Amino acid sequence: MRVTTWNVNGLRAALRKGFADVIDRLEPDVLLLQEVRATPDQLPADWAEPDGWHVHWHPAQRPGYSGTAIWSREPIKLIGTGHGTDHTDLDEGDPEGRLVFAKTGPLRVASVYLPSGSSGDHRQAQKERWLDAFRPWADSASRSRVPTLLGGDFNIAHTENDIFHAKSNQNTSGFLPHERKWIGGLFESGWNDFVRQQAGERPGPYTWWSNRGRARELDRGWRIDYMLGNRAVAKHAQSFHIDREAGITVSDHAPLSIDLDI
Repeated sequence: MRVTTWNVNGLRAALRKGFADVIDRLEPDVLLLQEVRATPDQLPADWAEPDGWHVHWHPAQRPGYSGTAIWSREPIKLIGTGHGTDHTDLDEGDPEGRLVFAKTGPLRVASVYLPSGSSGDHRQAQKERWLDAFRPWADSASRSRVPTLLGGDFNIAHTENDIFHAKSNQNTSGFLPHERKWIGGLFESGWNDFVRQQAGERPGPYTWWSNRGRARELDRGWRIDYMLGNRAVAKHAQSFHIDREAGITVSDHAPLSIDLDI
């Protein structure tokens, strides 16, 4: 089984840039999308209800902003939206559509899009509130005996291996010391960072690149997209794949796939 997570930086734009070709190439069984930036009725009809997929959308209340979705080749049973520790539906607590959680086949999967604080202090404060609320939810989800994956854009690079310009970004949102400690705490609590475990301690592999300079061309990026698994799924993880080409031509993020023997 292949599970792919991808921040598409606007699904309508991604469709025009080759989204369908990338999905055909990757052949995921489950697709976790972030930054969809659209409601289903704003998409072409064949993408609002894509053939061969079972889909649950969690759009933001603000038009053209944020939003997550889960697509699966098997039927989806929605567990909830938002970060309630009881896993109930908390749409009123997640107006930006940043978390959708579902059961599909043998897996529980969440599409996660944590806020960015890069646009100013007010957004950093919102990010801090989200991190505080998300952590108890994640701790609860990690303890499940059901294989569980959290895939998405966490907007945090964990170590200096996860960001090309580490020295000059020590005071940048996404690489602040307390943010790095926060995501390290997720790993300590039982979530497995499959990409780092398999890639080893080396620079990259990056999943996001700035549009400035020649960052994309020279592969000078950040690793802020993750596929995290609880202990119940860890033994099933086989290999990962980051499609850097799609992160250059379709979105500013590359799709990240994990293959499971499940």
